[in-house]
Amino acid sequence: MSTFADSSALVKLYADEDGADDVRGLGPVVVSKLCRVEVPAALWQKQRMGELDATEAQALTAEFEADLFGDGVGPARFVVVATSATVLDDAARLCAVHGLRAYDAVQLATAIAAWSADPASGTFAVFDRALRRAASAEGFMLVPAAVT
Repeated sequence: MSTFADSSALVKLYADEDGADDVRGLGPVVVSKLCRVEVPAALWQKQRMGELDATEAQALTAEFEADLFGDGVGPARFVVVATSATVLDDAARLCAVHGLRAYDAVQLATAIAAWSADPASGTFAVFDRALRRAASAEGFMLVPAAVT
């Protein structure tokens, strides 16, 4: 069984935040190609806010990229789902249905596509409240079970 993780969950693999233990204990992880931009952006935002220094942000970004692409020694940690025209069409629908922001809708549409391809992947790791509500309404089991 794999879990789809959006960027709000993936950041917790690298930065010590509330909920990190929930994400760090996951088995196989499926991600949207959008995470290629969203995770480094979040890590560098932490640097700009003074939560990380530049060396830490660079190291965490490199660790994420090794997990995303592989490190030349081992394989990639994540299964990456590309953003297709079908995913974007579904995301446009999800914006209307759930009132999601654009990238959140693409994340959810990607999770739905992955779940459709693998019925054992109906779990979604997410910490963004609006996206959690929408994922639950679409039938996903959520990790963590609750967000405080």
